[in-house]
Amino acid sequence: MKILGILLIIVGGVMTVFTGFNFITKKKIVDMGSVEISRKEKTPIYWSPVTGGIVAAVGILILVLGKRK
Repeated sequence: MKILGILLIIVGGVMTVFTGFNFITKKKIVDMGSVEISRKEKTPIYWSPVTGGIVAAVGILILVLGKRK
């Protein structure tokens, strides 16, 4: 449980600082034999910094409750 708590604190801190990232996907538009036309498309994924704070708080809670037992 200690490792899980520390991991959640680290992930929560990173989520608070970096509020999103982009996936870059390659999409085929035309495929005619040896000729292929494709396009790179960005797919953004965003979350609130509050979400990172909640994840970090859960990690702290797990660490505190793990020490009591």
